[in-house]
Amino acid sequence: MRVKEALSTLKEKGYKYTDKREVILEFFFNEDRYRTAKDLLKHMEPQFKGISFDTIYRNLHLFDQLEILESTELNGEKHFRMKCDKHHHHHFICKECGITKEIHHCPMEDISEQLQNFMIEGHKFEIYGMCPECLEHPPTH
Repeated sequence: MRVKEALSTLKEKGYKYTDKREVILEFFFNEDRYRTAKDLLKHMEPQFKGISFDTIYRNLHLFDQLEILESTELNGEKHFRMKCDKHHHHHFICKECGITKEIHHCPMEDISEQLQNFMIEGHKFEIYGMCPECLEHPPTH
């Protein structure tokens, strides 16, 4: 999803355009990986002195609800990224740097047979580990 599309979605749903919201969306568009609210706060503080964690979380939650961003939980913390809307796929997610790799096989093809009498409303499939870059150069925490 592009930043302009995301801003249009906000407007269509009755939410105001703000500079902060545009900066948030640009951050996730440019990052193209899962990032945390802390990462976003660190990015925004120089431009928006005194911005609160509450403002960050409120907007991230809104964007997640409107399906502008998608979220996952890594290491006990919620991470967000710009929603992929190209086609149906799943992700490998690096637990260190948050980079993702698309997985084009959907396990629901196999699982649906086991759930024939159930109504499936949606699914999410993610694989977690470390990308080649993080394996070769582990971060020092």
